[in-house]
Amino acid sequence: MAYQRYDKNKGRNSGKDFSSKPRRGGRPEKSFEEPLRNIPDAADRGEAEGLIIGRNPVMEALKSGKSIDTIYVNGEAGGSISTITRIAREKGIVIKNVSDQKLTQMCAGASHQGIIASGACAEYVSVEDILNISKKKGTAPFIIICDEIEDPHNLGAIIRTAEAAGADGIIIPKRRSASLNATVFKTSAGAASWLPVARVANLGAAIDELKKNGVWIYGTDASGSDYTKASFTGPAAFVIGSEGFGMGRLIKEKCDFLVKLPMYGKITSLNASVAAGIFMYEAVRQRASAGE
Repeated sequence: MAYQRYDKNKGRNSGKDFSSKPRRGGRPEKSFEEPLRNIPDAADRGEAEGLIIGRNPVMEALKSGKSIDTIYVNGEAGGSISTITRIAREKGIVIKNVSDQKLTQMCAGASHQGIIASGACAEYVSVEDILNISKKKGTAPFIIICDEIEDPHNLGAIIRTAEAAGADGIIIPKRRSASLNATVFKTSAGAASWLPVARVANLGAAIDELKKNGVWIYGTDASGSDYTKASFTGPAAFVIGSEGFGMGRLIKEKCDFLVKLPMYGKITSLNASVAAGIFMYEAVRQRASAGE
């Protein structure tokens, strides 16, 4: 299924060129597109430093036992900051008191809520690790495969929903995909600290590995059948296609089934994370009814 995305390079005035239109005074009008093109997501710029930004993401990272080296905190922030720092001290994590301006500088303007943790955001597992989770739980595998989801906000939202829906893990490709960066952690509201994510070099090979372990692959595509007519009670993995183009051809060919969401309005596609949530909770509903 193809999903729409907002083109930040073009903005809403994608069909118009404002850069050369003269003003009444004769000077050229400033471009409305260039500033958008040159301003990356603020939290993305913390990725190289391995930052976890914001109160809830830091708290969940602490609870999950994620490796954290240092916590930078504005002691005057109040609220849940004292609870977070107390847990951090009990774990022996270094805490540094810094100004609000310093925190803003560290995360390049992202909303830090008075606290930033420094550590490895990207801690990936293997496909085998994800399969072992369902074996330990004694339940049928429930896995989400993201085929080139490049928007970190979409990936974070998918991780958040998948964790809430009880999925065993998420599989993403190494190329042309958002990674577990600061934006993903922030958008997932801390769920990225709990849900295992496998980052693979070859998504097709990962799907083959799932098939060898008895997992049925459900591709989400507009050419598929009504999702309510499919059975998701057994071992299942949903493939969520990219925001702009849906699933790649080779990945689509590897799917056992194709399923779609009915569209009754004038808009014929949904945001990737929204669509993923609908498919996941249909699986949750069916499994609950079946006593899974």
